[in-house]
Amino acid sequence: VLLQAFGGGLVQAGGSLRLSCAGSGSETSFDSMGWYRQVAGKERELVASITKFGSTNYANSMEGRFTISRDGANNTVWMQMNSLGSEDTAVYYCNAELTSIEYDIRLVPTTRRDTYWGQGTQVTVSS
Repeated sequence: VLLQAFGGGLVQAGGSLRLSCAGSGSETSFDSMGWYRQVAGKERELVASITKFGSTNYANSMEGRFTISRDGANNTVWMQMNSLGSEDTAVYYCNAELTSIEYDIRLVPTTRRDTYWGQGTQVTVSS
């Protein structure tokens, strides 16, 4: 599975950016796709996620400014980011999760959950 993220860049405070992430290599839709971000020296944090059924989840500080959307059939996710501030400067990572069922030699099913990450795209907001 490969996740390719696009759309980062330099923007002035108050401006907008749109991130895209295209997933490939999976025969089925990812259970969820989303975006995390990380600032040097800090932990990676959730920005927003969306399930294959369209349910969304946003971090508190992003809700109302960021909008996540998805083309489930093609495993592509977008995030529109508006009213950007310097606090939004970070590397943004695309994320995808996939649950599958595996069977052992006795045909006993087990649930497998895999998490995938894209390469990260830098977003810099100048004040």
